[in-house]
Amino acid sequence: MKPLIILLLTLWIAPPVISQNYGALRNNMVRTQLETRGINHRATLEAMSKVERHLFVPSAYQKHAYDDAPLPIGYDQTISQPYIVAYMTQLLAPKAGDRVLEIGTGSGYQAAILAEIVDEVYTIEIVKELGERSKKLMGKLGYDNVEVIIGDGYKGLAAKAPFDGIIVTAAAEEIPPPLIEQLRDGGKMVMPVGPSASVQTLMLVEKQDGKIIKTNLTPVRFVPFTRQKK
Repeated sequence: MKPLIILLLTLWIAPPVISQNYGALRNNMVRTQLETRGINHRATLEAMSKVERHLFVPSAYQKHAYDDAPLPIGYDQTISQPYIVAYMTQLLAPKAGDRVLEIGTGSGYQAAILAEIVDEVYTIEIVKELGERSKKLMGKLGYDNVEVIIGDGYKGLAAKAPFDGIIVTAAAEEIPPPLIEQLRDGGKMVMPVGPSASVQTLMLVEKQDGKIIKTNLTPVRFVPFTRQKK
């Protein structure tokens, strides 16, 4: 019986292969959920292949981190479906040297994707606990080009404007005027617009020669854009 006992102990203490499985799941996600559905922005695909999405969700949901679905992250918030994250990123067409503002840090996953591409990411989260959690995770993962700010994102971040891109990950019934003002000429903003209790429309906002061009893209469903109580 001794050889059997030794074998069982060896199996028990063997290094886990979870990370290798996550890598395979992530690569499969990129191939089957993104590339086959029109995501072709190379920097976006590379970022989605690199960032470990399972680190941005609660442990109870990590096995589903690369599923084609949003997941709860606590405080009535969610991490968006991988395709939506990639689609919104591709719409911004971010590049090295850009400065991007995100409204709605949530898990921090979208900020991490952007941080793999651009030079500066400023992200605002109104839920203090989520903001602090994401700030800690960004530091742990070495994203020193991401600044997490806890507060109301409606007014944007004038001190760091203008921004080459703005991404809003919560639905508002109208586009906050300060965000349009803080968009650089030639810049793009992506956000869901519509009532919180219904399906919204993902909208692309472009500023060209001082003019604002709005394009309705696709139906989506996001958590509501919340404001600080007065």
